[in-house]
Amino acid sequence: MPDSLESMSIAIEKALVAHNYRGMASVRPALTPGYCLRAARTLFDAKGVVLIGTGFPVATPTAMTFETDGPLGAIALYQALEAIGSTPYIVCGAPLSQALKEQYRIVDLKLGKHDAQAQEATDILDDLKPKVVLSIERPGQAEDGNYYNMRGENISAGAACFDSLMNQATCPTIAIGDGGNEIGMGNVTDALQSLDIVAATTKCDELLVADVSNWGGYALIAIMGRLTNKDLLAEFSPIDVLQYLSTLGSVDGVTRLNQLTEDGQGIEVGDALILQLRQLSGF
Repeated sequence: MPDSLESMSIAIEKALVAHNYRGMASVRPALTPGYCLRAARTLFDAKGVVLIGTGFPVATPTAMTFETDGPLGAIALYQALEAIGSTPYIVCGAPLSQALKEQYRIVDLKLGKHDAQAQEATDILDDLKPKVVLSIERPGQAEDGNYYNMRGENISAGAACFDSLMNQATCPTIAIGDGGNEIGMGNVTDALQSLDIVAATTKCDELLVADVSNWGGYALIAIMGRLTNKDLLAEFSPIDVLQYLSTLGSVDGVTRLNQLTEDGQGIEVGDALILQLRQLSGF
């Protein structure tokens, strides 16, 4: 890698965990530096179908819904990938799949544990033949095969299985997480020991860690913009997408309230991070 790009990637990797909300700053040293650049180059070079798995189920007093962290970054990536000539699909289960299907290409996954999970993944991969499979804030299977949220609650009944797609894909796989219970965290099992989390065990080719998973998606977009000499993040409006998701029933994953925040952080925090990413990538 050219030194300037390598240095840019490392600076971005540090910025993504600067707040250290859930211990990702202590996980970052377990990763080989330059992972943001490597992942962004993989996406940039794909020029074909990219599967974006997202959607972390959240139970509220009245219904099972989805959190803002994940779908926001997935939509940002979807728009950026379309802008550089790829064909993204958002892969998720209900209710997110039903909420987004009018606006985006969606692959709907069946909820809960079922015997056809492996076949479901095989069918999707055979049909769409992706160049990259990416997970952003998707729950990952723990050692016992179940899915757990940040509170240690078993959410398997409301979670679709994206792990099989990651495991069976013959193309490169990328994952983004912010707490240790997401797909991809199997890459850093030892580094998660000190965290109060039921850790996920699913692995990937390239893992990104961030204080908020959406921000890892923004980092990939910033670097892809550098690679194509176009400020792709300048065209993305987080508040507009948050408002859109809110009308569809999203909640903040920390507060479990329908509000325009991500993991308890106000939109201004994410906006400041986006500005920093644009500056670090040379725009």
